[in-house]
Amino acid sequence: MKKIEAIIKPYKIEEIKNSLVEIGIHGMTVTYVEGFGSQGGHTEIYRTSEIAVSFLPKIKIEVVVDDDKVDSVNNAIIKHAKTGSIGDGKIFVYNIENAIRIRTEEEGSVAL
Repeated sequence: MKKIEAIIKPYKIEEIKNSLVEIGIHGMTVTYVEGFGSQGGHTEIYRTSEIAVSFLPKIKIEVVVDDDKVDSVNNAIIKHAKTGSIGDGKIFVYNIENAIRIRTEEEGSVAL
């Protein structure tokens, strides 16, 4: 099993969620986060003063899938998150040793 963690632009979440459901992924965790990467933030004008905003709003998606679904999940995220601009995000893939469904105590892929 693998955990796929993607950091994306907030307005892309619905497209990505819908595409993941289409390929059979029916569970994910979404967290609203802030951060910066290559773009390094930006400046805004507030009451005639220029203010540096160093952290930008992002969304972190977390999905745990069987190994054979990793490529299709990554491709779906890339297809719908990519704009070609700085700040499109990143995908991280981690190994997962086990998963346990608390209600039934099922383990492994069955618990997903």
